Amino acid sequence: MKRIMLSGAVLALFSGGASAQIAISGNDNKSVLDNGVARTVQNPPADTVNVIDLGANPPRVIATVQAPHSIVGPPVSVALTPDERLGLVASAQKVDPANTQQTIADNRLSVIDLRATPPAVVQTLETGDGPSGVSVNRAGNLVLVANRNAGTVSVFRIADNRLAPVSTVTVGPAASGVSHAQFTPDGRFALVTRDGDSMVTVLRVEGENVTLAGRDITTGIRPYGMGITRDGRWAVTGNVGRGTGDSDTVSLISLASEPFRMVDTISVGPTPEGIQVSPDNRHVAVTVMNGSNRPANHPLRGRGQLVILRIEDGRLVRVAQADVGTWAQGVAFNNDGSLIYVQNMAEREIQVLSFDGRTLTTLPDRLRIDGGPTAIRTADR
Repeated sequence: MKRIMLSGAVLALFSGGASAQIAISGNDNKSVLDNGVARTVQNPPADTVNVIDLGANPPRVIATVQAPHSIVGPPVSVALTPDERLGLVASAQKVDPANTQQTIADNRLSVIDLRATPPAVVQTLETGDGPSGVSVNRAGNLVLVANRNAGTVSVFRIADNRLAPVSTVTVGPAASGVSHAQFTPDGRFALVTRDGDSMVTVLRVEGENVTLAGRDITTGIRPYGMGITRDGRWAVTGNVGRGTGDSDTVSLISLASEPFRMVDTISVGPTPEGIQVSPDNRHVAVTVMNGSNRPANHPLRGRGQLVILRIEDGRLVRVAQADVGTWAQGVAFNNDGSLIYVQNMAEREIQVLSFDGRTLTTLPDRLRIDGGPTAIRTADR
């Protein structure tokens, strides 16, 4: 297993500190974009997970661990426990052993001990088919995994820094495309995006008992990724649409009172893939493919975009926009919201932009990644 040894300075990072912050990046080495066509690599190197020190300037990779991962599913298919002790990595697809030109559904969730020396996979658990979006509750004792090929959500408990299966919740038919499951900050509910039938299902959480709450929310076409503000007032969904090149949307869901409901939708451009909310509860960062994954001569090919929205009086308002790379995937904020990190899959890099509440500025440093970066998360606190 390939792992980068930790230095004394890096070990100090994991011991805590006011400015300490890490992110994990899941990287798929099986898939590449070949002039607008996603192709399966023959005899690919192992998929990897990078542990990234966001407190460094520029940010730096401090450890690399081999673990199965996949570009299939929204770019929230990795997660951190609130104490940054464990990293969770879902693998929705694997190379088909019967036909290495294609992939088939996987069902693995890897657990990485980030404080081991060096960090290492300490568990591999089975989920439903196509595990994608992963979420840990704020208490750090419960995990949800959305299974895209099964229409289910897997529930795991965390105890003594290990995971154990609790239950499986059937959300809809397999074709419902269950994509991401996200806890509300109070831990009482979770929201599940369904890109197969264009709705968000609410789950009720009582201890370890997770059940359907009897509420499905209508959003835009094919809700995929999701973020929830730390104050628990709002959720946002990136609605990836039908991939026809038309402008797609982001929806705002009010969580202030029950039943939860969608209150606003705004156009952001074709295929909003990654979505995340800022630490101050006010802004939403969205990576928009904008046809960047199409062939070079395609009339709908464009530059990838990072779009910043502001949540203002129950509405979404466009604030800023900047060019990013090709086939852009996940997005994350640093602790104070002044820096934003975007995964550019085709370029195999993480791009860094500064944000002052009004303007985006692309910074010169790019963090090179040893695979195709497809999902990035920091700890939900």
